[in-house]
Amino acid sequence: METTIHPLAVVQPGAELGERVSVGPFCVVGAQVRLGDGVVLRSHVNVEGNTTLGAGCEVWPFASVGGKTQDLKYKGGAPRLVVGEHTVIRESVTLSCATFADGVTRVGSHCLIMAYCHVAHDCCLGDRVIMANAATLAGHVIVEEDAIIGGLTGVHQFVRIGRMSILGGATKAVKDVPPFMMADGVPLKVYGPNKVGLERHGKTEEVQKALKQAYRIVFRSDLPTAKALERVEAEVPALPEVTLFVDFIRSSERGIAR
Repeated sequence: METTIHPLAVVQPGAELGERVSVGPFCVVGAQVRLGDGVVLRSHVNVEGNTTLGAGCEVWPFASVGGKTQDLKYKGGAPRLVVGEHTVIRESVTLSCATFADGVTRVGSHCLIMAYCHVAHDCCLGDRVIMANAATLAGHVIVEEDAIIGGLTGVHQFVRIGRMSILGGATKAVKDVPPFMMADGVPLKVYGPNKVGLERHGKTEEVQKALKQAYRIVFRSDLPTAKALERVEAEVPALPEVTLFVDFIRSSERGIAR
């Protein structure tokens, strides 16, 4: 299959298109855009800025990809947006480039960004992240791999969402959510390990039991966080998932959702 550009699309000189790319009607592709092999822009898609879409990405109508940051600190230059392979960007999604000339907004591979979501400047999303409809990330948010963000959920700038965690719909995250955890409500509260997610990713009963034990020590005891983490390291099996959980909390600058 050859690269096809609909006659009603606009691809500006300088854009780089790989093999088997499909650009549908009423799409606009900017001069600094790079589209990997097999990228599909369905129709009415705007891709601009210093933007790279990895191979196999699919972008649905009315998405705006690579637009100028909404950060008022932007002073010019060509900050970047990089999207990994086989990520699906659904209707009316907005993905912003970074703010400063040497900055980059990153979205990983095999992500699903559902309709009306927003990923702001300088965010970093790992692989296989799912954002449900109308979820919104402010600037500099980090979402680690395999995390799920519920629909209509807002995440404050500089917050980290840990690996394989899940946030319920219509929630508000203003502090970090540790990996492997399940959080919901306003204000956001951590309710325990993401059991369904852990099972789907093949985590053993040993891992699940250790994470539950670590959760109880950190979230259900009256210990200060630093002391709770010391107790986790002393009492809970030192599995990689437990170490990741401890290290994430210990490195938190905003504090963790409780």
